[in-house]
Amino acid sequence: MPRNIQLDSAAIRVLAHPLRSRLLSALRLHGPATATELAERLGTNTGATSYHLRKLESVGLVEDTDEGEGKRRVWRASSEYHSWQASDFAGDEDAETSLAWLTRDYVRHAAELMQRWFDAEHGWSAEWRDALGISDDILVLTPAQTRALHEELDEVIQRYKRSPVEDPKARQISIWQLMHPTDPDQP
Repeated sequence: MPRNIQLDSAAIRVLAHPLRSRLLSALRLHGPATATELAERLGTNTGATSYHLRKLESVGLVEDTDEGEGKRRVWRASSEYHSWQASDFAGDEDAETSLAWLTRDYVRHAAELMQRWFDAEHGWSAEWRDALGISDDILVLTPAQTRALHEELDEVIQRYKRSPVEDPKARQISIWQLMHPTDPDQP
């Protein structure tokens, strides 16, 4: 499985849909599943799930594992994550609109996940509570430095991802990188 898929305008348009975005996330988080299993997990119906999985397949974001039998196809994400360059969609109004929706949906999703953590953290050990959470900082960087920082953070994350953990205390954690200017109204 490739680590990353660079999204093109067709993929952005397909992915900018609430159920499709959730389907891809579920496959990445929980691994391969049938449309029926995904429908149950996401609280939707199998017909809609199958339809949207085929749409995601049409742009290479999911694939059939060839492990299912008959109509019972088993799907998996085609990559660990996806990325894009906003400049690739400049002048393509549909792709720019899709990208705007998709990025806002990701931020909404990240906020919901953090809220769930805050609601549940009292049930976790002090060791985990001290290790997880939120931090922020402010840097003054050029676009090139910001890109380099992002690449360095990705290298660190990938190094940890490649290190197998056999410790029973290990848990799957989510890491989000959100970089934005402190003064977005001042381009």
